Amino acid sequence: MMTPREDLEQLYRAASNQFDLTEASHQEALLELADSLLDLQRTPPEQLILLSQKEDCPLAFRLAVKLVLSRQYAEQIKQPITVGVVFAMWGEHHRLLGKSSNNPNGENSLLTKVNQLDWICRDTPIDWRLYPVDDGCPHASFDIATRIAENSAQSAKIQVLKLSDGIKLDHGPLVNLQHVDDSKKGGAIIHGCVQALEDNVDAVLYTDADNSVHMGQLGLILQPFIEQHAQVVLGNRKHPMSVLVKQEQRWGIGIKTLRHMQRMVGSSIFSKGIHDTQAAYKLFSREALFCILAKPSVFDFSFDTDWILAAMQHNLKIDTIPFAFVDSAAESASITQGPMSTWLTLLQGLVTALRARNIYYSKEMAQVIDEHVRTAKDLELIIDTLPDELLDAKDCELGNEALMTPQALSTWLTKVKATPFESSL
Repeated sequence: MMTPREDLEQLYRAASNQFDLTEASHQEALLELADSLLDLQRTPPEQLILLSQKEDCPLAFRLAVKLVLSRQYAEQIKQPITVGVVFAMWGEHHRLLGKSSNNPNGENSLLTKVNQLDWICRDTPIDWRLYPVDDGCPHASFDIATRIAENSAQSAKIQVLKLSDGIKLDHGPLVNLQHVDDSKKGGAIIHGCVQALEDNVDAVLYTDADNSVHMGQLGLILQPFIEQHAQVVLGNRKHPMSVLVKQEQRWGIGIKTLRHMQRMVGSSIFSKGIHDTQAAYKLFSREALFCILAKPSVFDFSFDTDWILAAMQHNLKIDTIPFAFVDSAAESASITQGPMSTWLTLLQGLVTALRARNIYYSKEMAQVIDEHVRTAKDLELIIDTLPDELLDAKDCELGNEALMTPQALSTWLTKVKATPFESSL
């Protein structure tokens, strides 16, 4: 009979370095690996963490360790808790369905979430509800999700919603949203949260429609909510203990300029150690949501920063956690709608939220954004070039005014946009 250490070494060596979000067998193997690690009762969590941090650690093992730590905490929870899981659907008709020759990017994402939630909550006091919300999708995401939900063994826990129903109301947080086309994700998430609150959940977890975040990590994000009484818990993909598999090639070198602008104008957020505002893995208490949704300032992709600012405005306790994220880029909305369209929304929405929430911000930098970031084309002109001041800048330095001031940025932007061809040589 092998010792627990020998069992652990065997599991480590056998773990795959590949994890394809579209492959059901990979999902099944990951949960099997996590269960096998959980069965090694005498293996301390610290040993698993050390193994997962080795440079040559197989990806599947690193992912499984996150699930093990999550499950171990979930089993310690004593009081019943109900979590609503909300995600928006726009153009998700491929990822909702399984992979096939006609649907190569299929992730079977709704049922995969159900299986993952069942796994993490089994034999624990945690209950869950799932709220997929159609954000005005022109490709029948609502119908597809409804059909899948109705055929699920957990259909009673799944409520597929339409944003179009939410904006018909003459009261509530969506009262100022005129049309589903004005949402771009934020409105759908709000609508899902409103329904979850009506169903008396204790907290809401916001995520994406794809499989990029394994729902088996629920225990990780619940821990600070329960133990530290955090009212808002934000996933941080940039944390050294996170597992991040991301395709950064979608951006040009000019992404440093955009991040410098973003972090300078939003210094009230980034100076608090919140470095990953857009991670689609955030938990909000009931009380936090009532504060945040009292008066949303934006309904698009930039809603993340609006919600963070609202939490700050109401002095809510915010915590961050590392987690595992595997990029699902093939059907990403930022690809479909254009990366610079997404960044246009993020920068403009951040400025709108800062002004609405009455949180300190760089008015000079906001004015630069007002003047120079009006269309996606403005950003396309600068995404493949970089000012000299930012050439050697480290990511942690971006946003520091001493690195490049708003005035210097304005001068550079004026020059680059006036002579785009010459600046790209």
